[in-house]
Amino acid sequence: MQKFKRFDFREEPRRFKWYLRPVAALIASPAIHKYKPRIQYIGGVENLNAPFLLLCNHNAFLDISVAYSVLKGKNPNFIVAIDGFIGREQLLRNVGCICKRKFTNDIGIIRKIRTVLGRGDVPIIYPEARYSLCGTTAVLPESLGKMIKMFKVPVATLMCHGHHVNSPFWDTSHERGVPYTEAEYALFLTPEQIDELSADEINERLVKAFQYDDFAWQRDNKIRIADPKRADGLDKVLYQCPACKTEYRMRSEGARLQCTSCGKSWFMDEYGCLAAEQGETEFSHIPDWYEWERENVRQEVITGRYTTGKMPVRVRSLPNTKRFIDLGEGEMCHDSEGFYVRIFDTEKSDTTEIHLKVPETYSVHIEYRYLFKFGDCVDLNTRDDTWYIYPHDCDFAVTKMALATEELYFEDRRKKGKPVKAGLA
Repeated sequence: MQKFKRFDFREEPRRFKWYLRPVAALIASPAIHKYKPRIQYIGGVENLNAPFLLLCNHNAFLDISVAYSVLKGKNPNFIVAIDGFIGREQLLRNVGCICKRKFTNDIGIIRKIRTVLGRGDVPIIYPEARYSLCGTTAVLPESLGKMIKMFKVPVATLMCHGHHVNSPFWDTSHERGVPYTEAEYALFLTPEQIDELSADEINERLVKAFQYDDFAWQRDNKIRIADPKRADGLDKVLYQCPACKTEYRMRSEGARLQCTSCGKSWFMDEYGCLAAEQGETEFSHIPDWYEWERENVRQEVITGRYTTGKMPVRVRSLPNTKRFIDLGEGEMCHDSEGFYVRIFDTEKSDTTEIHLKVPETYSVHIEYRYLFKFGDCVDLNTRDDTWYIYPHDCDFAVTKMALATEELYFEDRRKKGKPVKAGLA
């Protein structure tokens, strides 16, 4: 592993190259034309001059096209995860993108944001740090309030609706075809308001501003999605049957979701609601089912029962943006001690390990059918590497690992007498 060159995070962020503006417009315009986002401008944000911070929710690649369009010629600097740079590092650097490894403490990001603001541009941050798993808000880092206090520039928010139900993270193989999307582009805080508020008060306002629910938006606005495969992949998120409580036996196909253990099935209608095809409908609203799973995981964590046990895994590394490095076979365990991964090198009778303790990881990034041929994975990040870990030949749900990561973090804080605030980590 030592022989592989690491990504250079020391380079200063570049300014958006003027000659690439037509390329960016060309990439963004088809989606904008297709989905005709109805954007509401709030608080005089249309008159806001750079520099300012832009905070956005995150559900699909369409988020980026909408963010680029609302800036109307201002220079953006998107913060992008390292896997987004694979094979196009120079292009992304030249359009101002700033690379980061997910869910790592990176002081260098603060310096780079300061540089961007200092030259009069707009850093664009997705504070949830991943696509939403079921179209609702993920936890936000508590450091946001302190960062906003530090920079003392205006803060805008961009909250998009419809992007998840059109291209849900649990199955991005095809778009579902929403007729339109919506967004609120708002002036969130002025420098004067920032001076008057504490970091905790700013965080409280952020949590409120970031409340969204794409399935509720679809239902309430009667957005019809007639795609016959609209439920394909839903079992990736809804992995536990609410009827028999069995995990890892849910399957989805077309517009149906079924438990292969007890046989119960649910139909997803054209407005995103579920109905049992026999017996009681436990959850008609998909996020309610997801939060029920979270509560079950929370109880396992609180009672000390949560563990994946030792799982056989295949591991791939991403030390830089050139390509993935296959590290081979190993084992992983996730429990109250955190993530522990060991890779075996039979030729050298040696092992390579990574151990991320619970306090180090408030959340974790997961992928479903990542690159399609490799399956579901968890990616664990250190400062100089990212391991993509693919369990196989065992029962598992990476969604449960993601929920457990957050609940383990919160329970660790409670045990240490530290505050646990809703929506924050």
